[in-house]
Amino acid sequence: MAIYIDQEKKLFTLQTRNSTYQMKVDEKGVLLHTYYGEKADESDFSYLIGPFDRGFSGQPGDACGDRTYSMDYYPLEYPVLGNGDFRVKALLAGPKDGPAALDLRYASYELWDGKYDLTGLPALFAGEDTCVQTLEITLKDLYREVYVTLLYGVFEEQDVITRAARITNREKEVWTLRRAMSLGLDFLQGDMDLIHFYGKHAGERQLERRPVMHGIEEISSTRGASGHHHNPFMILSGRDTVEDYGACYGISLVYSGSFKFQVEKDQIDGLRLVGGLNDEEFVWELAENESFVTPEVVLTYSGQGLTRLSGNMQSILHKHLIRSWWKDQARPTLANNWEATYFQFDAKKLLQLAKEVADLGLDMLVLDDGWFGKRDDDTSGLGDWFVNEKKLGCSLKELVDQVNGLGVKFGIWMEPEMVSEDSELFRAHPDWALQIPGRAPVRSRDQLILDLSRKDVREYIKECIEQILSSANIEYVKWDMNRSMDLAFNVTEPGVSQGAVRHRYMLGLYEIMEDMLTRHPKLLLEGCSGGGGRFDAGMLYYSPQIWCSDNTDAIERLRIQYGTSFGYPMSAVAAHVSACPNHQNGRVTPFKTRGICAMQGAFGYELDLNKLSEQEKKEAKEQAAFYKKHQALFQSGDYYRLNSPMDERAYTAWSYVAKDQSKAILSVVHTDVYANPKRIRVRFKGLCEKTSYRINGEVYTGAALMRGGYVLPVPECAYDSCMLLAEAADILQ
Repeated sequence: MAIYIDQEKKLFTLQTRNSTYQMKVDEKGVLLHTYYGEKADESDFSYLIGPFDRGFSGQPGDACGDRTYSMDYYPLEYPVLGNGDFRVKALLAGPKDGPAALDLRYASYELWDGKYDLTGLPALFAGEDTCVQTLEITLKDLYREVYVTLLYGVFEEQDVITRAARITNREKEVWTLRRAMSLGLDFLQGDMDLIHFYGKHAGERQLERRPVMHGIEEISSTRGASGHHHNPFMILSGRDTVEDYGACYGISLVYSGSFKFQVEKDQIDGLRLVGGLNDEEFVWELAENESFVTPEVVLTYSGQGLTRLSGNMQSILHKHLIRSWWKDQARPTLANNWEATYFQFDAKKLLQLAKEVADLGLDMLVLDDGWFGKRDDDTSGLGDWFVNEKKLGCSLKELVDQVNGLGVKFGIWMEPEMVSEDSELFRAHPDWALQIPGRAPVRSRDQLILDLSRKDVREYIKECIEQILSSANIEYVKWDMNRSMDLAFNVTEPGVSQGAVRHRYMLGLYEIMEDMLTRHPKLLLEGCSGGGGRFDAGMLYYSPQIWCSDNTDAIERLRIQYGTSFGYPMSAVAAHVSACPNHQNGRVTPFKTRGICAMQGAFGYELDLNKLSEQEKKEAKEQAAFYKKHQALFQSGDYYRLNSPMDERAYTAWSYVAKDQSKAILSVVHTDVYANPKRIRVRFKGLCEKTSYRINGEVYTGAALMRGGYVLPVPECAYDSCMLLAEAADILQ
């Protein structure tokens, strides 16, 4: 049993294996948040609140002159506008023609075994062998028939609690939501650090850590996607928390559109976090008996540092969010033609690449941009999803059959959400693009965005995708999105707010992806948005792997993949060996190092295989063979960050350890070299102390490797690297 309810005290205690989360309904019916942290018992923690008469902190109307009772500093479970709370809010709602104001009080609860779902939205699921409980707590406005049901899913063994909210209008008049966050989370002590993952195109998820200051800090995206610039995953941690020590909280939003997290440290050093949909321009109308459901948030707590927190988050997303048939299957090693040919290809060039794919022992050739419509550069053709047979010199089926005849699988790139102004689709349906009539559109990469909030647009895209996928043996789709959203105006419903169009767009995108995967359940979908511009938990519900970044430079990828590892399974990180000098920054890196870095995730190549030297082809064959032999370890082993590329100048190290601790792979990339160098010792993590492990013919105990470490070979050149396989030799008595 994970949820304990004391009906007399109206006390709700949610227990996971290592954490406790508690709420209490007070004497006025307000749902207070009393505790979240290290596992405790079912004691009533409301004694920690400490009522006090604080100047300029008002009281709700039924406080009867009690100046010590104020929502302005009480820890609340779901803060709203309208009850005297001046901190950041989770919900702003009111009659369409009236003021936004709510005063939520407890109404009822329901407890049941299993996990709630969210219609039209991605969310964690229970699974057949997992014990999950759902708690629903319904709050009602003190004055009107407006209800908020707070949803909690408790994954006890996984140390995870999920949250979402359902807002229901039972008034006869229309109500409007101007903000509808997924959660509020209050802490009585705000002495914490905020860890978030900022970035840019070709430089995503760079870790930044700073103390939470008094005032309001915001991490958000207004781009219509989660974006390259801020990620919808963050960590609140103790000031002294490190990888293997200290308290920390992971918060991940299961959503792929514009989002917002706000952290406020208040007048008495308490801390409040609210998070969910970005409310910029957001207005959502609810008629009588209509409801609005917020996206889900995944929470996990670790009292043993950031490594444990990452393990919790990686495990829950892999086991209980990713649904793909490919989740636990060996993913195909692949070669993408983009950096090999860009737009300049035909069937002959592609078949030559496919032959090299087969010779190197890879599994799949992926045909990237340029195979459809009039598409010889990035200024035209998007939206015209019919094969350019003149360019290929054959039909798509003929090409795929020839590739398959070489023993190679076939995948294809698509960007279904976009349209070029120079396209047959735009000329026929200019109103299908998001733009404001009478104004020049905001262009990016010479493309506009199709309005997926419209059913006719969604049906067109579904049919186009189906025609392509059913025309040939296509086993993989790379789904791209190459611009940010602006001017989200629906010409058929001009009264709908741009914020509402953005959310409807995202619901439409999820609908299209769901349709595609329902028709083709064994299709491997790889997410992409100019690389890592939509690397979020919402996408993982549909795509088990995501192109991590358009930056294929192995050295810059170290930081990108390091930041990604804090909140996402490494099996979701699509990473490829690319050409040198690198096409993004011109860096020259050893072929070995590029391979080792790419083996952090779903492995492949992003270069012209025909131009490899004989030595490079030999190395590529060895890399592919090694990855396939140990693919289960790379895909499902426990991942450990052994140092930080944000802090360490000389090298970056990481490892994978098998679940049964029978073997481990240690990888190191030297990011700087020195004359008269000191020897570098790297300590393993996650091994069994009493097991002996063989590395390069020598035997070491797990205790020795974790306490003393392993002395690395001296690098022989700039950006040299090494990969060490440690395999159990015997069990020490």
